Amino acid sequence: MVWRRVLHSLRAGPATEPAGPVPDETVSALAARLDAAAQRRLGRSLAIRHVDAGSCNGCELEIVALGNIVYDLERFGLRFVASPRHADVLLVTGPLTRNLREALVLTLNATPEPRWVVAVGDCGVDGGVFKGSYAVNGGVSAAVAVDLFIPGCPPSPAELLAGLRALLEANTHRS
Repeated sequence: MVWRRVLHSLRAGPATEPAGPVPDETVSALAARLDAAAQRRLGRSLAIRHVDAGSCNGCELEIVALGNIVYDLERFGLRFVASPRHADVLLVTGPLTRNLREALVLTLNATPEPRWVVAVGDCGVDGGVFKGSYAVNGGVSAAVAVDLFIPGCPPSPAELLAGLRALLEANTHRS
């Protein structure tokens, strides 16, 4: 009995009629209303690209915790992206090592304007415990301009979230 229905459905095709074309003016008016409502309710979301400039992975453990149910950074319109071309924020961890200086600069150049750079942890601020090493050039600001410093070794997820939310609110007021 069931197989007859399945076979009939496969032969007859869907029972619905195809949707007609939507006028362009309707689409543009709806898009404008949705954009205005999203700006009022949500502000602007930020896409974050994490860049490891030579860290010990302490900060990375705290960054991963931002995605769990306790901190849930996506509820604030913050999300991580896989490409710097899609990012608004570069979240840089670790001291600036000689080997990764060029990679950081290339990543910054691949990120479209407007963009912000956030240095995370004591190492990102000034080199931290690795300061003075032959392999370290100092903090992130030795290669690129930094918009926000989040100190700590490592900073807690709450401190990271507070810094990113401050950046989001500053960005919303600026628009």
